[in-house]
Amino acid sequence: MNLPNKLTVMRVVLIPFFVFFLLAPYFEGYGNYIAVAIFIVASLTDLLDGKIARKYNLVTNFVKFMDPLADKLLVCAAMICLIETGQLPAWIVVVIISREFIISGFRLIASDNGVVIAASYWGKFKTTFQMLMVIVLILDLPMTFFDWLGQILIWVSLALTVISLIDYIVKNKAVLKEQK
Repeated sequence: MNLPNKLTVMRVVLIPFFVFFLLAPYFEGYGNYIAVAIFIVASLTDLLDGKIARKYNLVTNFVKFMDPLADKLLVCAAMICLIETGQLPAWIVVVIISREFIISGFRLIASDNGVVIAASYWGKFKTTFQMLMVIVLILDLPMTFFDWLGQILIWVSLALTVISLIDYIVKNKAVLKEQK
């Protein structure tokens, strides 16, 4: 297993630790800071695995499939936790997670046809803004600027979610027609 693959797996392994520190009542007052540190480390592995894979020609089908899945698991776990903390409306999380299921379905159909659908730029922007949103919401700093920033990131993340869904569907609609 090459380094980008290991980084992707590490991102998935960090998720339960992130959730534990964010939601466990044992760390009141500072658990969210530990959780956000874990989330940032996990998010940075997303940046690193892609750069390393491209730079050293280590792009594998495993990374093409697991990297977006690891991102989805990390961000969706965070957003579900933010529903519980009251910082994110459930309907927004439902829209975002629904998009993830639709894209995963596209990828499964494409895979059955021997096609690998890699992440698009819209999908990467969406993931980046969702990660920034999660960080700002978890930090929950008592400043008006951060309240506004959190709200802006929520709405931009939602918009990019819808835009990236439409982009994937338009670019990959042929995959649905090419079923075996």
